[in-house]
Amino acid sequence: MPEKAFQDFYPDDFSHCYGCGRLNTHGLQIKSYWDGDETVCKFDPKPYHTAIPGFAYGGLIASLIDCHSTGTAAAAAYRAEGREMNTEPSLRFLTGSLHVDFLRPTPIDGTLEVRSRVKEIKGRKVVVTSELIAGGEVCARGEVVAIQMPENMMA
Repeated sequence: MPEKAFQDFYPDDFSHCYGCGRLNTHGLQIKSYWDGDETVCKFDPKPYHTAIPGFAYGGLIASLIDCHSTGTAAAAAYRAEGREMNTEPSLRFLTGSLHVDFLRPTPIDGTLEVRSRVKEIKGRKVVVTSELIAGGEVCARGEVVAIQMPENMMA
């Protein structure tokens, strides 16, 4: 995997998100990377991410899908423009909608992997589909509509 994750390129002012902010010391600090035409994020849950003993909390699963998808949207937008992620102007995406289907309980005792694909890029909108995998089993599927952050929020 590349040495820098998508989230490592976010400007400092936009790196405080609980899920993906590298500057949020109490957050999840997820990291996302290209893997061919897909993106991948791996996360090791902690005991305090428990819903019931042995299984991960659904909010964690939704957060992983959400933040990985908005990172994927940013990386895809840069790629679509033929730019590197460290170029200006910065492209940052917010969640317009999040839909998660929980397919089976997600074990907490191993690495969780989120794999995503870009379904659509249209203007300031990127639609991303994801699967959360644990122990080789798809435990959740999600779709995020990510919207490019308006310029008035970037100032």
